[in-house]
Amino acid sequence: MQDAAPTRLRPLADTSTSAVVAGFIAMLTGYTSSLVLMFQAGQAAGLSSGQISSWIWALSIGMALCCIVLSLRYRAPVMIAWSTPGAALLITSLPQVSYGEAIGAYILASGLIVLIGLTGTFDRLMRRIPASIAAALLAGVLFKIGLEICVAAEQQPILVIAMLLAYLLGKRLWPRYAVLCALIVGSVLAGAFGLLDFTGFQLQLATPEWTTPSFSLAAAISIGIPLFIVAMASQNLPGMAVLRANGYDVPASPLLTSTGLMSILMAPFGSHGIHMAAISAAICAGPEAHEDPRKRYTAAVWCGVFYAIAGIFGATLASLFSALPAALILSIAALALFASIIGGLTQAMSEPNEREAALITFLVTASGMTLAGVGSAFWGIVAGLLTLAILNAGKRTA
Repeated sequence: MQDAAPTRLRPLADTSTSAVVAGFIAMLTGYTSSLVLMFQAGQAAGLSSGQISSWIWALSIGMALCCIVLSLRYRAPVMIAWSTPGAALLITSLPQVSYGEAIGAYILASGLIVLIGLTGTFDRLMRRIPASIAAALLAGVLFKIGLEICVAAEQQPILVIAMLLAYLLGKRLWPRYAVLCALIVGSVLAGAFGLLDFTGFQLQLATPEWTTPSFSLAAAISIGIPLFIVAMASQNLPGMAVLRANGYDVPASPLLTSTGLMSILMAPFGSHGIHMAAISAAICAGPEAHEDPRKRYTAAVWCGVFYAIAGIFGATLASLFSALPAALILSIAALALFASIIGGLTQAMSEPNEREAALITFLVTASGMTLAGVGSAFWGIVAGLLTLAILNAGKRTA
Protein backbone atom coordinates (compact mmCIF):
# COMPACT_ATOMS: atom_id res chain seq x y z
CA MET A 1 0.00 0.00 0.00
CA GLN A 2 3.07 2.23 0.34
CA ASP A 3 5.35 3.35 -2.48
CA ALA A 4 8.93 2.15 -2.58
CA ALA A 5 10.07 5.80 -2.62
CA PRO A 6 7.42 7.63 -0.60
CA THR A 7 6.75 11.24 -1.40
CA ARG A 8 7.04 14.05 1.12
CA LEU A 9 4.53 13.82 3.94
CA ARG A 10 1.67 16.31 3.43
CA PRO A 11 -1.15 15.48 5.86
CA LEU A 12 -3.08 18.70 5.28
CA ALA A 13 -2.85 18.41 1.50
CA ASP A 14 -3.74 14.70 1.64
CA THR A 15 -6.78 15.17 3.85
CA SER A 16 -10.36 15.47 2.65
CA THR A 17 -13.78 16.16 4.09
CA SER A 18 -14.56 12.46 4.09
CA ALA A 19 -11.35 11.76 6.06
CA VAL A 20 -12.32 14.33 8.70
CA VAL A 21 -15.82 12.85 8.94
CA ALA A 22 -14.41 9.30 9.19
CA GLY A 23 -12.08 10.39 11.99
CA PHE A 24 -14.93 12.03 13.88
CA ILE A 25 -17.25 9.03 13.47
CA ALA A 26 -14.47 6.67 14.61
CA MET A 27 -13.96 8.77 17.75
CA LEU A 28 -17.70 9.02 18.35
CA THR A 29 -18.16 5.26 17.93
CA GLY A 30 -15.35 4.43 20.33
CA TYR A 31 -16.46 6.74 23.11
CA THR A 32 -20.18 6.11 22.96
CA SER A 33 -19.79 2.32 22.82
CA SER A 34 -17.92 1.87 26.11
CA LEU A 35 -17.31 5.13 27.96
CA VAL A 36 -20.11 4.26 30.35
CA LEU A 37 -18.19 1.11 31.37
CA MET A 38 -15.41 3.21 32.89
CA PHE A 39 -17.86 5.34 34.83
CA GLN A 40 -19.52 2.17 36.07
CA ALA A 41 -16.18 0.59 37.08
CA GLY A 42 -14.95 3.78 38.70
CA GLN A 43 -18.11 4.27 40.72
CA ALA A 44 -18.09 0.62 41.83
CA ALA A 45 -14.50 1.07 43.07
CA GLY A 46 -15.34 4.30 44.88
CA LEU A 47 -13.16 6.53 42.69
CA SER A 48 -13.71 10.26 42.87
CA SER A 49 -15.04 12.21 39.90
CA GLY A 50 -11.57 13.71 39.53
CA GLN A 51 -9.97 10.26 39.28
CA ILE A 52 -12.51 9.11 36.69
CA SER A 53 -11.97 12.33 34.72
CA SER A 54 -8.19 11.75 34.88
CA TRP A 55 -8.75 8.17 33.67
CA ILE A 56 -10.55 9.44 30.56
CA TRP A 57 -7.92 12.15 30.05
CA ALA A 58 -5.05 9.64 30.21
CA LEU A 59 -6.68 7.25 27.74
CA SER A 60 -7.64 10.04 25.33
CA ILE A 61 -4.26 11.77 25.26
CA GLY A 62 -2.43 8.46 24.94
CA MET A 63 -4.67 7.38 22.06
CA ALA A 64 -4.34 10.78 20.40
CA LEU A 65 -0.54 10.76 20.45
CA CYS A 66 -0.27 7.17 19.22
CA CYS A 67 -2.85 7.65 16.45
CA ILE A 68 -1.21 10.80 15.12
CA VAL A 69 2.45 9.77 15.43
CA LEU A 70 2.09 6.16 14.22
CA SER A 71 -0.22 7.06 11.32
CA LEU A 72 2.20 9.73 10.12
CA ARG A 73 5.18 7.41 10.64
CA TYR A 74 3.75 4.53 8.60
CA ARG A 75 1.37 6.51 6.37
CA ALA A 76 -1.37 4.07 7.26
CA PRO A 77 -4.59 4.50 9.27
CA VAL A 78 -3.16 3.15 12.53
CA MET A 79 -6.11 3.38 14.90
CA ILE A 80 -5.71 3.09 18.65
CA ALA A 81 -8.45 2.56 21.23
CA TRP A 82 -8.80 1.65 24.87
CA SER A 83 -9.59 -1.91 25.84
CA THR A 84 -13.38 -2.19 25.98
CA PRO A 85 -13.27 -5.80 27.29
CA GLY A 86 -10.73 -4.57 29.82
CA ALA A 87 -13.08 -1.83 31.02
CA ALA A 88 -15.86 -4.41 31.39
CA LEU A 89 -13.52 -6.67 33.36
CA LEU A 90 -12.71 -3.82 35.77
CA ILE A 91 -16.35 -3.41 36.79
CA THR A 92 -16.04 -6.52 38.97
CA SER A 93 -12.28 -6.69 39.63
CA LEU A 94 -11.39 -3.04 40.37
CA PRO A 95 -13.32 -2.85 43.68
CA GLN A 96 -11.39 -5.89 44.97
CA VAL A 97 -8.00 -4.12 45.23
CA SER A 98 -6.69 -0.69 46.13
CA TYR A 99 -6.45 1.85 43.30
CA GLY A 100 -2.66 1.96 43.58
CA GLU A 101 -2.50 -1.83 43.19
CA ALA A 102 -4.79 -1.60 40.14
CA ILE A 103 -2.39 0.95 38.60
CA GLY A 104 0.47 -1.48 39.23
CA ALA A 105 -1.51 -4.22 37.48
CA TYR A 106 -2.08 -1.91 34.50
CA ILE A 107 1.69 -1.41 34.25
CA LEU A 108 2.27 -5.17 34.44
CA ALA A 109 -0.18 -5.87 31.59
CA SER A 110 1.36 -3.14 29.41
CA GLY A 111 4.87 -4.36 30.21
CA LEU A 112 3.98 -7.82 28.93
CA ILE A 113 2.68 -6.28 25.69
CA VAL A 114 5.96 -4.34 25.28
CA LEU A 115 7.83 -7.62 25.75
CA ILE A 116 5.74 -9.30 23.03
CA GLY A 117 6.40 -6.34 20.75
CA LEU A 118 10.15 -6.30 21.29
CA THR A 119 10.53 -10.04 20.65
CA GLY A 120 8.68 -9.87 17.31
CA THR A 121 6.53 -12.86 18.28
CA PHE A 122 3.27 -11.18 17.30
CA ASP A 123 4.64 -10.14 13.89
CA ARG A 124 5.51 -13.75 13.09
CA LEU A 125 2.06 -14.88 14.19
CA MET A 126 0.25 -12.31 12.05
CA ARG A 127 2.19 -13.30 8.94
CA ARG A 128 1.04 -16.90 9.33
CA ILE A 129 -2.65 -15.95 9.17
CA PRO A 130 -4.01 -16.21 5.58
CA ALA A 131 -5.56 -13.07 4.10
CA SER A 132 -8.95 -14.77 3.74
CA ILE A 133 -9.03 -15.63 7.46
CA ALA A 134 -8.04 -12.09 8.41
CA ALA A 135 -10.77 -10.70 6.14
CA ALA A 136 -13.36 -13.06 7.64
CA LEU A 137 -12.31 -11.96 11.11
CA LEU A 138 -12.77 -8.34 10.06
CA ALA A 139 -16.23 -9.03 8.64
CA GLY A 140 -17.25 -10.97 11.75
CA VAL A 141 -16.10 -8.23 14.12
CA LEU A 142 -18.03 -5.60 12.17
CA PHE A 143 -21.13 -7.66 11.41
CA LYS A 144 -22.77 -7.17 14.80
CA ILE A 145 -22.19 -3.42 14.58
CA GLY A 146 -23.82 -3.40 11.14
CA LEU A 147 -26.85 -5.23 12.53
CA GLU A 148 -27.34 -2.49 15.13
CA ILE A 149 -29.01 -0.33 12.50
CA CYS A 150 -31.95 -2.78 12.63
CA VAL A 151 -32.14 -2.36 16.42
CA ALA A 152 -32.02 1.41 15.96
CA ALA A 153 -34.86 1.20 13.43
CA GLU A 154 -37.06 -0.40 16.09
CA GLN A 155 -36.40 2.57 18.39
CA GLN A 156 -36.65 5.44 15.91
CA PRO A 157 -37.93 4.12 12.54
CA ILE A 158 -38.40 7.52 10.84
CA LEU A 159 -34.97 8.77 11.91
CA VAL A 160 -33.14 5.60 10.83
CA ILE A 161 -34.99 5.17 7.53
CA ALA A 162 -34.31 8.81 6.65
CA MET A 163 -30.60 8.32 7.44
CA LEU A 164 -30.48 5.16 5.32
CA LEU A 165 -32.16 6.92 2.38
CA ALA A 166 -29.76 9.85 2.74
CA TYR A 167 -26.84 7.41 2.71
CA LEU A 168 -28.11 5.61 -0.40
CA LEU A 169 -28.79 8.87 -2.20
CA GLY A 170 -25.36 10.07 -1.22
CA LYS A 171 -23.78 6.86 -2.55
CA ARG A 172 -25.41 7.53 -5.88
CA LEU A 173 -24.66 11.24 -6.18
CA TRP A 174 -21.69 11.95 -3.88
CA PRO A 175 -20.13 8.58 -2.93
CA ARG A 176 -17.34 10.05 -0.79
CA TYR A 177 -19.81 11.99 1.35
CA ALA A 178 -22.58 9.41 1.79
CA VAL A 179 -21.90 8.95 5.49
CA LEU A 180 -21.73 12.72 5.99
CA CYS A 181 -25.13 13.07 4.31
CA ALA A 182 -26.60 10.50 6.70
CA LEU A 183 -25.02 12.23 9.70
CA ILE A 184 -26.39 15.64 8.71
CA VAL A 185 -29.90 14.32 8.03
CA GLY A 186 -29.88 12.33 11.28
CA SER A 187 -28.71 15.31 13.35
CA VAL A 188 -31.31 17.64 11.82
CA LEU A 189 -34.14 15.17 12.38
CA ALA A 190 -32.97 14.39 15.92
CA GLY A 191 -33.14 18.10 16.71
CA ALA A 192 -36.55 18.46 15.04
CA PHE A 193 -37.94 15.49 16.99
CA GLY A 194 -36.62 16.83 20.29
CA LEU A 195 -34.19 13.94 20.73
CA LEU A 196 -31.19 16.14 21.56
CA ASP A 197 -30.94 16.97 25.27
CA PHE A 198 -28.11 19.30 26.31
CA THR A 199 -29.62 20.34 29.63
CA GLY A 200 -26.96 18.52 31.68
CA PHE A 201 -24.04 19.76 29.60
CA GLN A 202 -21.38 21.98 31.22
CA LEU A 203 -17.97 22.78 29.75
CA GLN A 204 -15.16 21.73 32.11
CA LEU A 205 -11.49 20.91 31.61
CA ALA A 206 -10.11 17.57 32.78
CA THR A 207 -7.31 17.66 35.34
CA PRO A 208 -4.86 14.74 35.44
CA GLU A 209 -4.40 13.16 38.88
CA TRP A 210 -1.32 11.08 39.73
CA THR A 211 -1.74 7.80 41.63
CA THR A 212 1.46 6.13 42.80
CA PRO A 213 1.46 2.51 41.64
CA SER A 214 1.96 -0.39 44.01
CA PHE A 215 2.27 -4.06 43.16
CA SER A 216 0.55 -7.08 44.64
CA LEU A 217 0.08 -10.69 43.59
CA ALA A 218 -3.69 -10.42 43.99
CA ALA A 219 -3.93 -7.46 41.61
CA ALA A 220 -1.58 -9.14 39.13
CA ILE A 221 -3.75 -12.26 39.03
CA SER A 222 -7.16 -10.59 39.08
CA ILE A 223 -6.39 -7.57 36.85
CA GLY A 224 -2.93 -7.60 35.24
CA ILE A 225 -2.90 -11.01 33.53
CA PRO A 226 -6.57 -10.85 32.39
CA LEU A 227 -6.03 -7.36 30.96
CA PHE A 228 -3.03 -8.62 28.98
CA ILE A 229 -4.95 -11.62 27.61
CA VAL A 230 -8.05 -9.71 26.53
CA ALA A 231 -5.94 -6.92 25.02
CA MET A 232 -3.98 -9.34 22.83
CA ALA A 233 -6.94 -11.54 21.86
CA SER A 234 -9.73 -8.95 21.56
CA GLN A 235 -7.88 -5.79 20.52
CA ASN A 236 -4.43 -6.28 19.01
CA LEU A 237 -5.16 -9.43 17.00
CA PRO A 238 -8.31 -8.15 15.23
CA GLY A 239 -6.80 -4.66 15.01
CA MET A 240 -3.83 -5.90 13.01
CA ALA A 241 -6.16 -8.10 10.95
CA VAL A 242 -8.15 -5.01 9.96
CA LEU A 243 -5.03 -3.27 8.70
CA ARG A 244 -3.88 -6.34 6.77
CA ALA A 245 -7.36 -6.94 5.32
CA ASN A 246 -7.36 -3.39 3.96
CA GLY A 247 -3.93 -3.83 2.36
CA TYR A 248 -1.69 -2.08 4.92
CA ASP A 249 1.38 -4.20 5.64
CA VAL A 250 2.44 -2.35 8.80
CA PRO A 251 4.79 -4.24 11.15
CA ALA A 252 3.03 -5.26 14.34
CA SER A 253 6.01 -5.19 16.69
CA PRO A 254 6.62 -1.41 16.75
CA LEU A 255 2.89 -0.76 17.10
CA LEU A 256 2.60 -3.04 20.12
CA THR A 257 5.77 -1.63 21.66
CA SER A 258 4.61 1.96 21.16
CA THR A 259 1.12 1.43 22.58
CA GLY A 260 2.53 -0.61 25.47
CA LEU A 261 5.04 2.10 26.42
CA MET A 262 2.39 4.81 26.16
CA SER A 263 0.09 2.72 28.36
CA ILE A 264 2.84 2.47 31.00
CA LEU A 265 3.40 6.24 30.92
CA MET A 266 -0.30 7.00 31.27
CA ALA A 267 -1.12 4.28 33.82
CA PRO A 268 -0.42 6.44 36.93
CA PHE A 269 -3.07 8.86 35.68
CA GLY A 270 -5.65 6.06 35.36
CA SER A 271 -5.19 4.55 31.89
CA HIS A 272 -5.94 0.81 31.96
CA GLY A 273 -4.37 0.36 28.54
CA ILE A 274 -4.52 1.51 24.92
CA HIS A 275 -4.23 -0.96 22.06
CA MET A 276 -4.90 -1.53 18.39
CA ALA A 277 -8.49 -0.75 17.39
CA ALA A 278 -10.67 -2.93 15.16
CA ILE A 279 -14.10 -1.37 14.63
CA SER A 280 -12.94 2.26 14.54
CA ALA A 281 -9.95 1.17 12.45
CA ALA A 282 -12.30 -0.23 9.81
CA ILE A 283 -14.01 3.16 9.59
CA CYS A 284 -10.73 4.97 8.90
CA ALA A 285 -9.14 2.25 6.72
CA GLY A 286 -12.11 1.70 4.43
CA PRO A 287 -12.98 3.42 1.14
CA GLU A 288 -15.47 5.75 2.85
CA ALA A 289 -12.56 7.53 4.55
CA HIS A 290 -10.74 8.48 1.32
CA GLU A 291 -10.87 7.31 -2.28
CA ASP A 292 -7.06 7.02 -2.30
CA PRO A 293 -5.82 4.27 0.07
CA ARG A 294 -2.47 6.06 0.39
CA LYS A 295 -4.19 9.06 1.96
CA ARG A 296 -6.48 7.29 4.42
CA TYR A 297 -3.88 7.78 7.14
CA THR A 298 -5.27 11.30 7.46
CA ALA A 299 -8.55 9.90 8.81
CA ALA A 300 -6.66 8.32 11.73
CA VAL A 301 -4.72 11.55 12.26
CA TRP A 302 -8.00 13.47 12.50
CA CYS A 303 -9.36 10.86 14.88
CA GLY A 304 -6.29 11.51 17.04
CA VAL A 305 -7.06 15.23 16.99
CA PHE A 306 -10.64 14.54 18.11
CA TYR A 307 -9.32 12.17 20.80
CA ALA A 308 -7.16 15.01 22.15
CA ILE A 309 -10.07 17.46 22.21
CA ALA A 310 -12.26 14.88 23.94
CA GLY A 311 -9.55 14.20 26.52
CA ILE A 312 -9.05 17.87 27.35
CA PHE A 313 -12.78 18.16 28.06
CA GLY A 314 -13.07 14.65 29.52
CA ALA A 315 -14.91 15.90 32.60
CA THR A 316 -18.04 16.57 30.55
CA LEU A 317 -17.59 14.03 27.78
CA ALA A 318 -20.21 11.62 29.07
CA SER A 319 -22.89 14.29 29.33
CA LEU A 320 -22.16 15.42 25.76
CA PHE A 321 -22.53 11.95 24.29
CA SER A 322 -25.57 11.20 26.40
CA ALA A 323 -27.27 14.15 24.68
CA LEU A 324 -27.23 12.25 21.37
CA PRO A 325 -29.95 9.66 20.73
CA ALA A 326 -28.68 6.08 20.72
CA ALA A 327 -30.44 5.38 17.42
CA LEU A 328 -28.40 8.08 15.66
CA ILE A 329 -25.10 6.77 17.00
CA LEU A 330 -25.88 3.13 16.20
CA SER A 331 -27.03 3.98 12.69
CA ILE A 332 -24.11 6.20 11.71
CA ALA A 333 -21.61 3.62 12.99
CA ALA A 334 -23.32 0.86 10.99
CA LEU A 335 -23.50 2.94 7.80
CA ALA A 336 -19.84 3.92 8.10
CA LEU A 337 -18.89 0.22 8.22
CA PHE A 338 -20.95 -1.01 5.26
CA ALA A 339 -18.06 -0.75 2.79
CA SER A 340 -15.65 -2.50 5.16
CA ILE A 341 -18.09 -5.37 5.75
CA ILE A 342 -18.57 -5.77 1.99
CA GLY A 343 -14.81 -5.76 1.42
CA GLY A 344 -14.18 -8.25 4.22
CA LEU A 345 -16.79 -10.72 2.99
CA THR A 346 -15.60 -10.40 -0.62
CA GLN A 347 -11.97 -11.05 0.26
CA ALA A 348 -12.88 -13.83 2.71
CA MET A 349 -14.61 -15.81 -0.05
CA SER A 350 -12.10 -15.04 -2.80
CA GLU A 351 -10.02 -18.21 -2.28
CA PRO A 352 -12.10 -21.34 -3.10
CA ASN A 353 -9.84 -23.62 -1.05
CA GLU A 354 -10.22 -21.44 2.06
CA ARG A 355 -13.94 -20.66 1.97
CA GLU A 356 -14.99 -23.15 4.65
CA ALA A 357 -12.30 -21.89 7.01
CA ALA A 358 -13.23 -18.28 6.28
CA LEU A 359 -16.93 -18.99 6.83
CA ILE A 360 -16.28 -20.65 10.19
CA THR A 361 -14.03 -17.75 11.20
CA PHE A 362 -16.79 -15.31 10.28
CA LEU A 363 -19.55 -17.24 12.10
CA VAL A 364 -17.60 -17.75 15.32
CA THR A 365 -16.40 -14.14 15.39
CA ALA A 366 -19.83 -12.70 14.59
CA SER A 367 -21.45 -14.83 17.31
CA GLY A 368 -19.96 -12.70 20.06
CA MET A 369 -19.32 -15.82 22.16
CA THR A 370 -17.03 -15.75 25.19
CA LEU A 371 -15.14 -18.90 26.16
CA ALA A 372 -12.72 -19.13 29.10
CA GLY A 373 -13.06 -15.37 29.49
CA VAL A 374 -11.73 -14.70 25.97
CA GLY A 375 -13.84 -13.04 23.29
CA SER A 376 -15.04 -14.35 19.94
CA ALA A 377 -12.37 -12.64 17.81
CA PHE A 378 -9.67 -14.91 19.22
CA TRP A 379 -11.78 -18.06 18.93
CA GLY A 380 -12.77 -17.13 15.39
CA ILE A 381 -9.10 -17.13 14.36
CA VAL A 382 -8.50 -20.42 16.21
CA ALA A 383 -11.53 -22.08 14.60
CA GLY A 384 -10.59 -20.86 11.12
CA LEU A 385 -6.96 -21.94 11.34
CA LEU A 386 -7.95 -25.32 12.77
CA THR A 387 -10.44 -25.83 9.94
CA LEU A 388 -7.80 -24.88 7.39
CA ALA A 389 -5.28 -27.26 8.93
CA ILE A 390 -7.74 -30.18 8.90
CA LEU A 391 -8.77 -29.57 5.29
CA ASN A 392 -5.19 -29.20 4.11
CA ALA A 393 -4.08 -32.29 6.00
CA GLY A 394 -6.86 -34.26 4.31
CA LYS A 395 -5.70 -33.13 0.88
CA ARG A 396 -2.09 -34.04 1.58
CA THR A 397 -2.99 -37.57 2.68
CA ALA A 398 -5.52 -38.11 -0.12
